[in-house]
Amino acid sequence: MLAVLLLSWAGVQAGAQAFDLVGPKVDVRVKRGEVTLPIGEVPNLLPGDRLWVHPDLPGSQSARYVLVVAFLRGATNPPPPEWFTRVETWKRAARDEGVFVTVPQEAQQALLFLAPETGGDFSTLRNAVRGRPGIFVRAGQNLQAASWDRMRLNAYLDQVKVTSQTDPKLLKERSEASARSLGIKVDQSCFLKPEDEQATCLSQHTEGLVMDDAGTQSRVSQIANGSTADLMNQLSYSSMGGAGVYSPYVGAIVDTVKILSSLHTARFQYIPALALPTRDTLNMRLSVPPSFRDPKSVVVIALPPVAPAKMPPLHAVNPAESYCAQKPGLVLPAEGAPLVLATNLAYDLNLHFELPGGPVDLPVKADPAKGGMVLEEPATRLPEGDLTGVVRGKWGFDDWEGPRFHLHSAGPGKWSVAAGDQSVLVVGREDTLHIEGESTLCIDKVEQQSATGGIPLTWKSPKPGLLEVAVPLKDAAPGPVTIQIRQFGLDRPDLLPMKAYSEAASLDSLSLSAGDTGAVLTGTRLDQVAKASLDGINWSPAALSRVKDTDRLAMHADSSTAGLEPGRRYFARVQLLDGRTLRAPVEVAPQRPQVTLLSKGAQDAAGMDPSPVQLGSPDDLPIERRLVFFLKSKTPANFPRNEKVEVAAVDGSFRTVLSLAEGSLMLEDAKTALGVVEPLSRFGSSAFGPVELRAVSAEGVTGDWLPLGTLVRVPGFRELRCPHALVKPCTLTGSNLFLAASIAATPDFDNPVDVPPDFTGTQLTVPHPVNGALYIKLRDDPATVQTLELPVLPMAAGALTPAKAQPIAAPPVEPETPSQPAAVPAAQPASPQTAPAAPPAASAKGKP
Repeated sequence: MLAVLLLSWAGVQAGAQAFDLVGPKVDVRVKRGEVTLPIGEVPNLLPGDRLWVHPDLPGSQSARYVLVVAFLRGATNPPPPEWFTRVETWKRAARDEGVFVTVPQEAQQALLFLAPETGGDFSTLRNAVRGRPGIFVRAGQNLQAASWDRMRLNAYLDQVKVTSQTDPKLLKERSEASARSLGIKVDQSCFLKPEDEQATCLSQHTEGLVMDDAGTQSRVSQIANGSTADLMNQLSYSSMGGAGVYSPYVGAIVDTVKILSSLHTARFQYIPALALPTRDTLNMRLSVPPSFRDPKSVVVIALPPVAPAKMPPLHAVNPAESYCAQKPGLVLPAEGAPLVLATNLAYDLNLHFELPGGPVDLPVKADPAKGGMVLEEPATRLPEGDLTGVVRGKWGFDDWEGPRFHLHSAGPGKWSVAAGDQSVLVVGREDTLHIEGESTLCIDKVEQQSATGGIPLTWKSPKPGLLEVAVPLKDAAPGPVTIQIRQFGLDRPDLLPMKAYSEAASLDSLSLSAGDTGAVLTGTRLDQVAKASLDGINWSPAALSRVKDTDRLAMHADSSTAGLEPGRRYFARVQLLDGRTLRAPVEVAPQRPQVTLLSKGAQDAAGMDPSPVQLGSPDDLPIERRLVFFLKSKTPANFPRNEKVEVAAVDGSFRTVLSLAEGSLMLEDAKTALGVVEPLSRFGSSAFGPVELRAVSAEGVTGDWLPLGTLVRVPGFRELRCPHALVKPCTLTGSNLFLAASIAATPDFDNPVDVPPDFTGTQLTVPHPVNGALYIKLRDDPATVQTLELPVLPMAAGALTPAKAQPIAAPPVEPETPSQPAAVPAAQPASPQTAPAAPPAASAKGKP
């Protein structure tokens, strides 16, 4: 049973996605009252509507078709016999004049049937419909829904095709806009492909691209109940079922094919046709070729439902957004009603304005390629200012009112330079000019006026009513500058006369904290400053920055500023690059906390065995030991009891704070404090590298950083065993041996043994010590030579000779004979920095 269902699904899925066979055409017009519309503009029928139906078959048509117009009135109420009209399409009257049919009262659906002429064809078909009306009700609903969805899909694919051929660079933008407005699912990965492959990618799995239109009643029903529905749901996510592209469009077709297949008889089989209207012509698309032999094919075509019109819920993508009314080709983005953009059901569309001088209507058209409504002509009839327009038109025979849009109509001469920017233009550099106005929506471009025309300027609008314009004046001369602003819909630009200045340095103040070598000079045109001086202290420029309309020049003193009194009035002498001198007031703030590092050292913790490693530099601080240091307060003179000391890595990866309250600081006297840090407990075993400290006042004011030293981690060396022969190497045992970078027998590191950074063993083959000591370089401070002093023990009896020691852990390997050591595997040749593999007796030592 499962195999049959799989095969059936594969055929249905292929058929549902094909529908590429061109079928016969039927012309249909609908008259309601005194108005006649082509079928392409009719979303619904009403009782009393007069249909003109004309079979548009070629003159060479050899097979005779009977066209049957039928009306239904629900799944449980068979239609009366007079609701069926038979049209013999081969006769001249039908071929030339067509037939008129009136929609009867109580009708709910209209169907067309095209059946090959046979004896009793009409009665057979009529009896089939009247006998099982519910089947045709469901088929008609699904066919109409599928036809409209197919039109959405065609509109999207047409856009992809046209854009890829005319302007491939806009393919992504237009495809996304079209997909949003038409309810189409886009595969974003297509845009990662080469440009010439994107259109093909976007057109794959086409029927799976159509999404359900949430604004209308769902046009998709379940395939069946119970296990069959579950099976079809699973199949829809299989590769055979489209790999998850099962869509409402495919669902409607699968449902229709299943329903019509149940009507199969020995004489007739019913096949669905999608009706794609062009004006008054229904263009049929078939999934399977019709058969003219028993069982003959009856083509089923759905007309619009017989029911009151349901207005499309089209709405603006962003209802709060405003648009420039005069912008050429203005697009008003809209979504929520795909049929408005994919079909001609909505027509005679205008953007309507109610104005004091009378209403104004601007024609618009629905353009799915641009994702909304497009203004067909410039809005030259609108008064300047902010306006609100509403889309109005016809939906079939009914008046329709769509979304509202906010527009701005440009007006001339309403721009001014911000008060703080009146003198901002300075030659020799680029400045940002802030221009204020009512609205920036209609700005086309901003230019700097010149003798040869306008020079384009870079601009942006961070918020409505404000322009930020970059004015480059690096090579300009002082004098008049005219900014011209061009807006859509206005013939002449708005002019803003300005003046560019050759600005000399203007000094506000020189600010510093007493005792600091750094200071900040504020003012304008500070790029002209050469140096500043006060009471024998000279400051030189460091870095120039600009905050709003003020320059800030960081400066560095060549001597101490501790003698400057906070709050006292000073004036510094500032020399410019051209030799001119200016005076600047000096603002001296209270001193920041400063300390001096008197001494430092490392102590063994209680019960800790002394380390066999003698550190070669006082700046190396082992992480396993307690770090102690003495600090003397410089500023203020006495060490405040609420002052703290911050200890941190230079790279900021770890930090801690010491205080008297915590006990990690202890006053020796009023000026001196002892600091104690246990790095391993404070920072963890992964802390290493240069560390520094600084004082922190109770108010959070920080002093200067002072270097404290370098945290290093030392391997846990346990023993050194050597043979009696001095020319033979020794075996060094310990833990975390990877923390050593290299080991040598001399402090000059002649012929060192390098330790691999990924070393996991517990033994190393090292040179025989010359004077009873080995020399190591730690990985945390490879520039310093450390001394390792361990008692030299003799090799254990029967132990592996030193030359055969194994530095890297490896599983035991059985030797071929007791006298032969195990060979190193061919896939892991011994490194020139390591010894050969050990035999089984010694390899256990090499395990990590």
